[in-house]
Amino acid sequence: MKTRVVPINPRRPAARAIAQGAALLRAGELVAFPTETVYGLGADALRPEAVQKIFQVKGRPLDNPLIVHIADRDHLRQLARKVPPAAFTLTDRFWPGPLTLVLPRSAAIPPEVTGGLETVAVRMPAHPVALALIRESGVPVAAPSANRSGRPSPTTAAHVLRDLGGRIPLILDGGPTEIGVESTVLDLTGPTPVLLRPGGVTLEELQAVVGPVDLKPVEGFRRRSPGTRYRHYRPRARTVLVLGSRPGLAQEVVEAHQAAGKKVGLIHRGRHLRATSSSVLVKVLPKDIAGYARGLFAALRALDDAGVDIIVVEGVSEQGLGLAVMDRLRRAASEVVGGT
Repeated sequence: MKTRVVPINPRRPAARAIAQGAALLRAGELVAFPTETVYGLGADALRPEAVQKIFQVKGRPLDNPLIVHIADRDHLRQLARKVPPAAFTLTDRFWPGPLTLVLPRSAAIPPEVTGGLETVAVRMPAHPVALALIRESGVPVAAPSANRSGRPSPTTAAHVLRDLGGRIPLILDGGPTEIGVESTVLDLTGPTPVLLRPGGVTLEELQAVVGPVDLKPVEGFRRRSPGTRYRHYRPRARTVLVLGSRPGLAQEVVEAHQAAGKKVGLIHRGRHLRATSSSVLVKVLPKDIAGYARGLFAALRALDDAGVDIIVVEGVSEQGLGLAVMDRLRRAASEVVGGT
């Protein structure tokens, strides 16, 4: 299969490109498209045979549920059997946006979408291309990240092509994504909301709207969310996460691996760094956490593509968006150094 990459204006998407993608979705095919978080790999959520292609193309475990994307918040009632008042409070505040709600699924949603669970994860993306594609297709779109399962999520069309080229018919290239980490997943099936996965909407923002949020989901809850049960976000290189505030610890880790003859990459947050050997590949990300999140997956992929053996990355404060960043770093890491 030849994969077509079609450039599209992320703010004013051309009708012709959107029509091409929508026609493929209606025909039961897969389309990769940008959202504000990462690139998604979409299929008609109401056609089991189309949804099954997502799992085949990604190499994704069949019991790992998918998020269903909609373009009209009123469609939530068609996909969920029960929608509590808190859901409407949250959608009024955060939709379109990087918040996924887990609710009891309706009979309209096939079990292939939910990994056999009786819950469904739904969100409305805040990206003109994604919204236009969903509206034009006329169907809810099941879409995990558009990468091979377990790899760092794609934040550019080039990342999608690298992982899925020759496996899917179309990639809509809307440029780099804005947020860079996936949506927040919040379970609303019980009396207290449960945070299943931190993401683009912060815990503090959620608490300001709905009050207490449970941060320690039990396994039965956790498996309702994508990205929480299996190996995720890991580059091919061994990744070392450095925790703690001791100055120079990351530098020591880099030098130790160099002394062992390893080719080392370092993800650095724009702070003071001692001179490193020219053999160390350094990716400098912004100091602000939003910029850091936006560039993280691209930096992991770039170092992987450069053929490093070891990637060293320092942890960040788990406040605001930092909670989502640290969730991804912990999942990406093969080893954790420092901390308590």
